[in-house]
Amino acid sequence: MKLETVVPFGRSLDEYIKMFNLTDADLTKRILGVGDGPASFNAEATKLGYTATSIDPLYQFSGAEILSRFNAVVDDIIEQVRTSPNDWVWMYHQSPDDLRQNRVHAIQTFLNDYGAGKADGRYRIDALPHLTLPDQAYDLAVCSHFLFLYSEQLDYSFHLESIQELLRVSREVRIFPLLTLMRQRSPYLDPILQTLGEQGYFLAIKKVPYELQKGGNEMLAITTKHDN
Repeated sequence: MKLETVVPFGRSLDEYIKMFNLTDADLTKRILGVGDGPASFNAEATKLGYTATSIDPLYQFSGAEILSRFNAVVDDIIEQVRTSPNDWVWMYHQSPDDLRQNRVHAIQTFLNDYGAGKADGRYRIDALPHLTLPDQAYDLAVCSHFLFLYSEQLDYSFHLESIQELLRVSREVRIFPLLTLMRQRSPYLDPILQTLGEQGYFLAIKKVPYELQKGGNEMLAITTKHDN
């Protein structure tokens, strides 16, 4: 898949649970969703009584503007998916049309919650690699379809600084997937693992029960040094 910039595609709470191997205990933690965009994760988690904060520079825009940005890209993305059938696993999502329907449902759920969520401080305007959040404000930071996926658009320094910043604000960081948009393992993954390992972080690559990109069923979990 070819994309010039990061696109506003949101995912559901159930997808987050599967992408990040979230347990019932994990869901009771203070969770930071990084680059959540129009995901329904926060809305659904909040409705169930969990504590979630989402950050994204996209939240500088109104709900109508976010929807417009989504509508401008969704058909092109689905068409690229449709014309590369061997690149995708149709298990969680049944087909390109089902994927589109699920993304539309996610953004509609997000938009229904967006105004109240912004007023509550659950949707915050913030952007990597430098966040305005205090040290260790969260127990778990999850980053879906941003770091590593956009390796062509965002360089190694951006990735390393971003991950170190997430480790500043959260005790644990999980990132999914580890593939680029072209379904290749990110060239930044191994050097980042080496650097963080040398800095004393605990690192684990784990299989997860979610796969849309063929081969994209692994996440990286990083635990801060004081938890070792």
